[in-house]
Amino acid sequence: MPKVVECFSSLQGESTQAGRRCFFIRLEGCNLDCSYCDTVYARSGGVDKSVDELVTLAVESGVPLVEITGGEPLLEVELPLLCSKLLAAGLEVMVETNGSLDVSVLPRQVRRIIDCKLPDSGMEKYNLRSNFKDLTELDEVKFVVSSRRDFDYAMKFIEECQLESSPAALLASPVWGKVSFEELASWVIGAGSRLRMQLQMHKLIWGDKKGV
Repeated sequence: MPKVVECFSSLQGESTQAGRRCFFIRLEGCNLDCSYCDTVYARSGGVDKSVDELVTLAVESGVPLVEITGGEPLLEVELPLLCSKLLAAGLEVMVETNGSLDVSVLPRQVRRIIDCKLPDSGMEKYNLRSNFKDLTELDEVKFVVSSRRDFDYAMKFIEECQLESSPAALLASPVWGKVSFEELASWVIGAGSRLRMQLQMHKLIWGDKKGV
């Protein structure tokens, strides 16, 4: 039974779906320990909820877009079933994952947000490169940038994995308080890539807090 840290309705703050109403399901637990983690609270404290309970909550929210996040949601063995049932209920489903676990277990109709870990996270050795093959037009690859070193690593990763020619969206986010918006914007402009810059809209609106 999934352990759920929180469920709430808000705006989608990131991804190609930024600005849309979204129902969030945050699952407990993570297998990585990124230096910039802003959801440390999701490592514990979850409450058991069945897959059917979660589907009911999502449907009753009246919000057509659902994001399952964490922590690391792929640690939950019932995640594929949860996604399938949400899809069957007529909802759009997004899963945000740290990129270290096999995303192929998810239904293909799921929008998979795959985080490519960069050196300043301390977790780059855990990138599962097979996740960055056979991407679909629904998928998105996210690079969370703390420094110029991180950005250069991201550009090299894009080249090595031939992501420029993949149908997936490529998104770069600045680590809050580490890289200025202007700095990252200048790097993206100068990169000659289809990499797209994104900001964490929810933090700009409500600050760095839970439940938004």
